[in-house]
Amino acid sequence: MKSVQSKKQIQVTVHFTPANLDEMQLKDKNIVIIDVLRASTTIAMALQNGAKEIIPVNSVENAVKISGSLYGDVTLRAGERNARMIEGFNLGNSPDEFTEEIVKGKSIILMTTNGSVAIVKGKHAQNLVVAGFVNLTAVVDFLNKLDSDFVIICAGKENYFCLEDVVCAGRIINKLAKETDSVLLLDDAGEASLTLDKVFGKSILKTLKNSEHGKYLSEIGFADDLKVCAAVDSIDVLPMLTGNVIRLQKNPGSSQ
Repeated sequence: MKSVQSKKQIQVTVHFTPANLDEMQLKDKNIVIIDVLRASTTIAMALQNGAKEIIPVNSVENAVKISGSLYGDVTLRAGERNARMIEGFNLGNSPDEFTEEIVKGKSIILMTTNGSVAIVKGKHAQNLVVAGFVNLTAVVDFLNKLDSDFVIICAGKENYFCLEDVVCAGRIINKLAKETDSVLLLDDAGEASLTLDKVFGKSILKTLKNSEHGKYLSEIGFADDLKVCAAVDSIDVLPMLTGNVIRLQKNPGSSQ
């Protein structure tokens, strides 16, 4: 058995929001984007139900521009502003909307206030995967096979801290630490994420219900979404950004 000193060391960097990051800072990095409520969950659900691809954009204007150059019958515009469906779009950002009947074989242009914006910032990454509680193990398995430094970016809420995203980051680190043969070197934000997972990760649903954004979603009629987003490992998919689109990665780590 290897001593701790001889084991490979992996640097894990956590950002509570993407506010101070730009595209070039993230170039060639391995990135995990977390937006528990709700983009990560919605993306995983759409891909599980047969969506061809998700095209993340960082503005409504870009969504309209891109959709204008694609075939209307195979393209859906989805997204939200202030958690409500954008006028003129086909879908909002509630994971239950993305049924097989609606999304199978479709390209989905996705604009969300936080999640898609964070993903677009990482478009020059070496690897970028989308994580939530729903696909936790798939993401950890990928990181374990990757066996390399990585960055976790919590989407937050309009560039402010979101408890649920950071708890999910902590859960990913906790699980990976138990499964990897390498040593994880954490920054302060990573250490804080671990602690928050230990405190608030005992009941994910309770944490989502008590979170600021979770309360807001419940108030405007999306309480059922919290149950979907809290269901750990309920959607066994690995959404990966390839070029400018997110597709299902069937063989985690195969690109390495």
